[in-house]
This record gives sequence, C-alpha cells and structure tokens, in this order.
Amino acid sequence: MRRSVRVRSRAPRLFPCAAALVAAAGLSQLGAPAPHAVAAPAAVCDGTDAAARRPAGSEAGRDPNAVSAARARAMDADLHARLAQLSGAHTFAAATTTIPVYVHVIHSGTTGHLADSTVTAQIDHLNATYGGQGNGNTPSGFQFALAGTDYTDNAAWYNGMTPGSTAERAMKTALHKGGADTLNLYTAKLGQSLLGWSTFPNDYRSDPTGDGVVVLDASLPGGSADHYNEGSTATHETGHWLGLFHTFQGGCLPPGDYVDDTPPERSPAYGCPEGRHTCPSPGLDPIHNFMDYSYDSCMTQFTPGQAQRMANSWAAYRS
Repeated sequence: MRRSVRVRSRAPRLFPCAAALVAAAGLSQLGAPAPHAVAAPAAVCDGTDAAARRPAGSEAGRDPNAVSAARARAMDADLHARLAQLSGAHTFAAATTTIPVYVHVIHSGTTGHLADSTVTAQIDHLNATYGGQGNGNTPSGFQFALAGTDYTDNAAWYNGMTPGSTAERAMKTALHKGGADTLNLYTAKLGQSLLGWSTFPNDYRSDPTGDGVVVLDASLPGGSADHYNEGSTATHETGHWLGLFHTFQGGCLPPGDYVDDTPPERSPAYGCPEGRHTCPSPGLDPIHNFMDYSYDSCMTQFTPGQAQRMANSWAAYRS
C-alpha cells in the first residue's frame, strides 16, 4: 500500500515456493514492490505463495493472504456446486448489474480526509475498468453506483489498519452496510506497506460483517502513491470481491487462476515488463490484466473468461 511517507531502501525478493505457503482465510491482498522486469525464479511454484505487492523500496515479506492451491480448488468446487444447485448449469450469462457502493473514509484529523471529488473519481474508475474501457478490455456486465460516503475521524483505525487486525474488525463492525450485493469500500493508511485487500464472495456466509474491500487512501485517483494512484487498486481488489484469483495463481501449473483465457504466469509482474514470458505454455504473461501486480498505468484488461467467472460468482454468492 502507499503511504504519505514512504521508505525507500532495498528492492523486494520473492520467497521460495516451499517457504511461502499460506492458506488464506478468505482474504486477498496486494502491496506494491520496487519496479522490476526480471523473470521469476527458476523454481516452479504451485500457487501456494506469492510475494506481496509493496511500495518501491519497502521491505518484502510474505503475502499473508495468499490462496493455497488446495483452498483454490475447494473454492472453485464450492462455486460449481452452488451454481448446480441454482440451475443445474455451471455458467451464467453476464447481465448488467448495478452494485451499490458505500465508501467509508477513515482519517486522522485532516490526514486521509478524502475530498468528495476523489471518491467520485474512484467510482468513475471502477465503472470505466469494469465497463470495458481500455486496450483489450472486456465489459464485465457490472456497474457501480455510490450509495453513500461516511467519514470517521479515528487515529487508531487510520494508523493501525492491517488484515485481520483489531482495527479492521472494529471498523467493519461499526460501519458495514447492506448485504452480499453491496460493496463496502474502506480507505485508510494501511500498515505492512500494503495497497489493499479483499474478502472473497464465498466467505460472506460465515462473516457478513467482514465482507468488503480495504484500500490505501493514497491509491485513489490523484493520490500520492507513485505508480499506484489511478484507482486500479480498488479495481483489482473488487475483482477478488467478485471471485477472481490473481493471474499468477497456481504459477505455471494448471488450472492456474481457473480462467481459461489468461495465460499462466509463474509469479507476479511488477512495473510493466512488456514481453515477459515466465511459463513454458503459449502466451505472454498477462501483465496488463487488472488481477496482476503491475503499475496502474499498465493495467487495462479483464478477459471474457474473467467476466464469466465474476458473473458465476455473483449468481452463486451475491445476487
């Protein structure tokens, strides 16, 4: 995530596959690293680990919310089981669906107190990115309408926001609105150098209050997060909220991210490394996909397969 004061020290590293196994408890997150366009390590990852996307120069660490291969399989099986219960079919046609969005701005005095225009710009960016704008982008069938914005002056929440923290739980318990079909978007200064994280749709049943997306306030359009200030952090995290995995889920091994038309990718892409090809399978790495870790300026695409998976997830868990 981006912070008002950023530390520039050493570039991040990717942890070895075996060392970074983390079974997620329904969250996905990103943090932004020092830009680089080098190929991933030679070891083959099986999707159980990923380096967090972190700010330039910050210390690297494990992604605390990476989805293990076993959990991804279980989530996909649950999705198809629910779809079968609904209609006997395993896919649903994407229809135009408008999602109400409540934006909860956490701030400490004037710090983090976002202007209404910034919130509006973020909603506009969601509608553009999910509406098919961009080079090679596919309309998802989802639109977003601002249902309300509230402001909470709470220094402890603002400065102590990390995944699974007391601050996060207290914030969501106090502010969460609506049901499974309502997006709650929270902004704050995030710890651990994170850009944001999200719950997955299948977790709503067990923790409806915890449902939603948390993003760094500086990642909204016009913010101070260099390379990550065009609003695509919220686009990325909302993709998880709608059921998408990272494009590098599973590394080079099938079924990868459970979307057939995203080429396999051994590890996250940082910066905008054109021509990157880290897996032996055909197709360059999907560095322009919103579900990778590239710069905001590099992210321009959802695929038809991703649009279908979001429609399926919506039908199964959020409609």
